[in-house]
Amino acid sequence: MKFVVSSSALLGLLQTTGKVINSKNTLPILDYFLFDLKDGALKITASDLETTLVATLPVENVEKEGLIAVPAKLMQDSLKEFSEQPLTIEADESTWEIVVSWKTGKFTIPGTSGLSYPNLPGLGEEKQLVKVPVDSLLNGINKTIFATADDEMRPVMNGVFVSIAPGGITYVATDAHKLVKYTTPVDTDLTASFILPKKPANLLRGVLPREVSDIQMEFDNKNVLVTLKNYTLICRLIEGVYPNYNAVIPTNNPNKVLVDRLELLNGIKRVAVCANQSTNLIKMDIAAGKIDLTAQDLDFSVAAQESLTCDYEGDPITIGFKSTFLVEILSNLETTNVQIDLADSTRAGVFRPVYDETPETDTLMLLMPMMINA
Repeated sequence: MKFVVSSSALLGLLQTTGKVINSKNTLPILDYFLFDLKDGALKITASDLETTLVATLPVENVEKEGLIAVPAKLMQDSLKEFSEQPLTIEADESTWEIVVSWKTGKFTIPGTSGLSYPNLPGLGEEKQLVKVPVDSLLNGINKTIFATADDEMRPVMNGVFVSIAPGGITYVATDAHKLVKYTTPVDTDLTASFILPKKPANLLRGVLPREVSDIQMEFDNKNVLVTLKNYTLICRLIEGVYPNYNAVIPTNNPNKVLVDRLELLNGIKRVAVCANQSTNLIKMDIAAGKIDLTAQDLDFSVAAQESLTCDYEGDPITIGFKSTFLVEILSNLETTNVQIDLADSTRAGVFRPVYDETPETDTLMLLMPMMINA
């Protein structure tokens, strides 16, 4: 194997695909990238058995094609020290020695045979296909992934639930304390659903901003294959039945707050400094025209209070929320104003962005309250 490649282009692809590789792997070969040089293009594969990401990079001056496994950390650490310049990479498939040379020098690292690298899992005959606009998939992941759980007992909540229905896709994530539901229109007649794990969802967040055309997703009951311009991602889906999220969204919320999102967010951040460190509880006293935010930590004799103006329809209400969750929700809404729908102090608050014009998408974020005397 011998070819010439841009140092920065190669490093960029290695850093992206390298995010798949775990710090501790069950198989030694998973500490390597698979380099497959064929037809003037270099395919770089990284895998942890559950998730596999393949990147394609055009290269120049190909003298010999080949297949070799390259030590991931060593290769990345070496390339970080280069400015943009052409590199000649040559691999001896008898000794598995890899020589990287440039205008003023070279380095040699040990590779290994790529034949033992895990094969890409295939999709079954029952596979289904949907084409999704880049913005739909990227926004769906961005708006929901922060609400996913890290729960070994309930693995179905550790990913983003993707529900495809004629005309649209709904992305949902919840950790039982907060829930996000984002619906966007998509031209499809398909009815299907799957749970995308958090790790591949984060990988897609990194590569989707560079895409311009629709994304093709093929899936069966075990795996999903996402095809992009220069990347292919295949991962094992989370198996199980996702919770009935619609059942926990309160529908009768007579108390409605309209407030400036940034004013509320910054007020919560200021007051939260004095919140109890174990509960992070912030109390909200809401009445006509204002919201009083209060937090205290009796153990350290600290307290904070701030009043904000708002538009409010409903009876006076006092409700408590975890400040860190409030900050997450308000930070992931992009509009100037936010509407909070409340029923009473024991039922979830529903947060919605307020747009100047009716949007095509629908965003709903839900947060469970805390006991105020906790």
